Amino acid sequence: MRTFVLTLTTFALAAFSLGSHARELSKNERYVCNWGSGIAAGAQESKLSGMSLYGARKQLQTRKFPQPWMRMTAFGITEQTYNSTSRLKPSAVKQTYYEQCVQHELAKR
Repeated sequence: MRTFVLTLTTFALAAFSLGSHARELSKNERYVCNWGSGIAAGAQESKLSGMSLYGARKQLQTRKFPQPWMRMTAFGITEQTYNSTSRLKPSAVKQTYYEQCVQHELAKR
């Protein structure tokens, strides 16, 4: 009897755990991941074209951002992209950033 209860409890916990991981991202979380991936792709494009980090930061300063935190976040994403030795195409950087952002958001739950 104990074994049956223990097995049943284990399956119930496993089902609950899987259910919490299967939830979809909110609209805002998807927007932030998509926005960040666009910034990373733009930074990679600038880097591959030979633009300096200073030039890329100047470009970002002229952009209008809907939220106040976005400007500094964009600077950080751009700096990390420039510090990377990656020579991937911007589209690959965008996809990788988005996938890892989604993975991170789901792991936070």
